[in-house]
Amino acid sequence: MSNEELVERITREVLRRLEGGRPARTETDEVCYRCIGCGQCVTRRPGAVAALLDAGASRVSSTIGATPRDATVASLIDHTLLKPDATTDDIAKLCDEAIKHRFAAVCVQPYYVRFVAERLERAGARVKACSVAGFPHGANRSDVKAFEAKRAVGDGAREVDMVINVGALRSGDYRYVENDMRGVVEACGRGIVTKVILETGYLNDEEKIKACALAKAAGVSFVKTSTGFGPRGASVEDIRLMRKVVGEEMGVKAAGGIRTAEDLRKMVEAGATRIGTSASIKIIGSA
Repeated sequence: MSNEELVERITREVLRRLEGGRPARTETDEVCYRCIGCGQCVTRRPGAVAALLDAGASRVSSTIGATPRDATVASLIDHTLLKPDATTDDIAKLCDEAIKHRFAAVCVQPYYVRFVAERLERAGARVKACSVAGFPHGANRSDVKAFEAKRAVGDGAREVDMVINVGALRSGDYRYVENDMRGVVEACGRGIVTKVILETGYLNDEEKIKACALAKAAGVSFVKTSTGFGPRGASVEDIRLMRKVVGEEMGVKAAGGIRTAEDLRKMVEAGATRIGTSASIKIIGSA
């Protein structure tokens, strides 16, 4: 079975399970099938579209392949510091670097969101504050993740990266996984970019496909590879597969182990529209 056929078969099966056992859509329903969330035209989903227009492919130049030393590279990067021992001085430096180089976002633990949002606002920066929910293991209860996300937004976050419940996915509890994601999307509200971290190092290809299909159904803005605390980081193969499942309607974020401009170039060529890294300065310095 080809990779394309595998994606098609698994995505249809996930959709069938979500629909409560009703027969999967046929090829004659291809246009609606590819929008596997509600099956409606995007004109009927203005909230989801508004979030997508504010992120993802619209931030990426189609000529990015050579990764030049300019704002294009920086605009792909979430400048990230999620280590538990990060200090206020560390976070202040992170913000100042992001402002100087015009990164897409500053991604920090929830404790620092208000500090980051206020510092970025005082500087008049277009850089967004980003935080995490259910981090790093994803095993929190859904209502806890939703509360974390809502609190982060209240503190000034404009992007939230949540971690999927890996155990529930691998157990085949697709309804729970989709509702888990949807709860965070709804808690964040319109205009907030949401990303789902799959932690691909724990998943086989079939599970990655299922996770991406569920994320699309839940109305998430991005799918993301890794937390940086799992068994491994992003791979080119993961990015290609994730892009194939979600299509062009969603963003794909590569995170974990991206340390050089060459790493970034490979991920973008494979379909990534955002990069999460703590090596941002090194990357743009060699791009």
